[in-house]
Amino acid sequence: MGRRKETITYSTTFSATANEGSTGAGLQFASTLEAGNSSVVEHYRPRVAYYMREQAGNFHYGKQHPMKPHRLTLTNHLVLNYGLHKHMDVFEPRRATEEEMREFHSEGYIDFLKRVTPDSQKQMADCFAEFNIGDDCPIFDGMWDFCRIYSGASIEAARKLVSGSADIAVNWMGGLHHAKKYEPSGFCYVNDIVLAVLQLLRYYPRVLYVDIDIHHGDGVQEAFYTTDRVMTCSFHKYNGEFFPGTGAIDEMGSGLGKFYAVNVPLQDGIDDRSYTQLFKTVMTAVMETFKPGAIVLQCGADSLGLDRLGVFNLSIAAHGECVRFMRRFGVPMMVIGGGGYTIRNVARCWTYETGIVCGTELPEQLPSTVYSEFFAPDYSLHPQLSGRVTNHNSRAYLNALTARILEQLRYLKGAPSVQMQEAPPDIQGFLESEETRDKDVASDRNKDTKDERMSRREHVAEFYESDRDQDDLDV
Repeated sequence: MGRRKETITYSTTFSATANEGSTGAGLQFASTLEAGNSSVVEHYRPRVAYYMREQAGNFHYGKQHPMKPHRLTLTNHLVLNYGLHKHMDVFEPRRATEEEMREFHSEGYIDFLKRVTPDSQKQMADCFAEFNIGDDCPIFDGMWDFCRIYSGASIEAARKLVSGSADIAVNWMGGLHHAKKYEPSGFCYVNDIVLAVLQLLRYYPRVLYVDIDIHHGDGVQEAFYTTDRVMTCSFHKYNGEFFPGTGAIDEMGSGLGKFYAVNVPLQDGIDDRSYTQLFKTVMTAVMETFKPGAIVLQCGADSLGLDRLGVFNLSIAAHGECVRFMRRFGVPMMVIGGGGYTIRNVARCWTYETGIVCGTELPEQLPSTVYSEFFAPDYSLHPQLSGRVTNHNSRAYLNALTARILEQLRYLKGAPSVQMQEAPPDIQGFLESEETRDKDVASDRNKDTKDERMSRREHVAEFYESDRDQDDLDV
């Protein structure tokens, strides 16, 4: 499919109309879109594939656990009742196989996930420390099936893009970006994103991963830290303590992957205008420099204001603007879920963003569903979410951050050339061979030990009193 080329230029400086660091400080944003004499956005009509499986919303991490798969059920009901299924192809994906999950994860870890259940956990408790099982990553009923469902959907979505039968593939079940090769982390057991990227690398020379979850996309960054075929770009809160404790601006990659890890560490309370300006400026430079063949966009909704574990002030419209912006490039794209713990706002957000990828405007009033009472009292698509947290991202900080990231990208001197083979190589072996010959991985990552990560994983925003406290306190 032919796509019109566009040039996108954004200002790299921030100007405040209120005191620096104050809540709701207005940031003036100058932008121009040069696309000949017509608008690229309105003329791009992508073919969209949407992956959903009813069972995915029925799993339960535990009464006091903030991760609620039921958000997927709420999202799908809104998507269908808005009539968005008429604008895309809807698929029920197959489950991932053990062999597919072992393309990234270790055999021992996958075997553990397959065998452990609430009934067998007492007999397997000796393995819990090795595999990081605890409050964040508990053993729950159907856990193995849950992992296979959301991972299978991401693998199928990637293959749909590779086959050329879709331009955008959406899987809100996926996006579990913290899972590591040998262990789960941060509510994530199998890293479906890495599995999907490995599929994309069999066809596309370069793949871009973009993460707008409030938590750093550490599992994906770590998996591709030493390769120049994958660029990871994560926008997240960072102070050295907020989970997962990684994502400093000087984590840039190692060996062949030096400068291909882009981290955008933010402070509490960032607002719509400053976030979207920063996002567009950075992503314009990334796209011009890296020139990816495919994009994976992780849309964690815990970066919304009033999220149960979040400390940003983003509206659903601003979060969706990031999706809209990446869609404009006309590059094959996977759009996946992630964090998000005030589940009624997660459902609103992902429904809105489904409309964006389909190019469809949605009415402000939510359609009636069997779950309508979750969205009381306003029943609207865009509730007020900002203003709870003071904005600590000053004009000077954002300007310095932008300048440093753009300087990092200048070191790349253009996209790397990749010799593609008719038969794709063993991707996992490819990554391991790079890891072996790179001698400074450990020092460049400055990686913490597991004990250090565990000791600082809690944040003041992560405490809650009961399973329904979000319904009592948040919008």
